[in-house]
Amino acid sequence: MTIETIDQLNDQIRIAAGALQQAALAADGTAPFSEQAVLSWAPGADTDGARHLLARTATGIPVGYAYLDAAGSAEFAVDPAHRRQGHGRALLELLHIEAADAAAGGTLGAGPELRIWAHGDHPAARALAASAGYRVVRELLQLRRSLDEQFPGGADVKFPGEITVRSFQPGVDETAWLRLNAKAFAQHPEQGRTTLADLQARMAQPWFDPAGFLIAEQDGTMVGFHWTKVHPDGLGEVYVLGVDPERHGGGLGRALTLAGLKHLYDRGLRTVLLYVESDNAPALAVYHRLGFTTWKTDVMYAPNQVNGR
Repeated sequence: MTIETIDQLNDQIRIAAGALQQAALAADGTAPFSEQAVLSWAPGADTDGARHLLARTATGIPVGYAYLDAAGSAEFAVDPAHRRQGHGRALLELLHIEAADAAAGGTLGAGPELRIWAHGDHPAARALAASAGYRVVRELLQLRRSLDEQFPGGADVKFPGEITVRSFQPGVDETAWLRLNAKAFAQHPEQGRTTLADLQARMAQPWFDPAGFLIAEQDGTMVGFHWTKVHPDGLGEVYVLGVDPERHGGGLGRALTLAGLKHLYDRGLRTVLLYVESDNAPALAVYHRLGFTTWKTDVMYAPNQVNGR
């Protein structure tokens, strides 16, 4: 097996990565690559220092792919037909080298520690992480709930104070939204770093609908938002929900959540998902009260400090 490291994707790598995504999804029930990785495959995408690794057999057949972003976070997958042959461990070892090299060269912003996502917390990923000396450092929960007849889809949502709600206006709201998003997610390792290019890339996707991107304002100032998403399979999503930290505790987050759920309900959707950090107790309390329960878990691993990896 050979592994090629690429800074700029070509069509061959895009096709191979997409095929691996579909093969792993069919075998495992969970896609191995996040939206960020998938968006990086688009021609002309701003990859911002990301690196791509493609593993091939001696005959040139693609059997594994890895994505390493500019902050040292990585994801990888091996074709189900070629697993248990050492390809995953080889990709992991090379990712460690690539992350250290990028950190030494100043192209990683989060230091030399490599972090690996395992979407769906697959048993094989746990076994590989344990054998390679990696520990769990983060858990991202996917919660779901049904929007059945028990959901008050026809009820008006009451907002606190003098809050008004409208739809996002492309070409008008980007700067204010980026400012509020950065403030609301200042401690979040991914969402808080969202750039205009990131926002525009998502606005260019077929699923983007400004009507489902709710903006809460008071006296003309943006104070919260609920960006919803409709998946091709008919699932709705609480895509991003943010509130100005100065407004926490006043009920705005709950009202925005309900307003977004009502929008999805009115569109005919009956199941909604969202992602939340496992240690975000306030958000989990709100979502549990609204009837959300855990569906699956994504796990992030990092090398054990004790073995110096």
